[in-house]
Amino acid sequence: IRLSLVGSEMCIRDRAKVVKEKLEKSVIDIGVKCGDGKMYGSVTTADIAEGLKKQGIEIDKKKVVLKENIKALGVFEIEIKVYAGISAKVKVNIVKAND
Repeated sequence: IRLSLVGSEMCIRDRAKVVKEKLEKSVIDIGVKCGDGKMYGSVTTADIAEGLKKQGIEIDKKKVVLKENIKALGVFEIEIKVYAGISAKVKVNIVKAND
């Protein structure tokens, strides 16, 4: 029984590594409302998780590591915890929304 548990753990880690590679190739574009050169509100972990979902990658917002919400336009590198000991860096592009 122990051997099969180790095998399934390796399988999960292998899948996590595949997800990591897919994440690191991704660039997430998030459009935000702006006025007078400033952003309205901020971009949260939920917004980033939603951006990933639109690209076909389901990640829980709790796996997105942000020290604080993003309050400026630009490109940011964000850490995503994929699995224990496996994390990926994702580029998030915050742009002005086209209304």
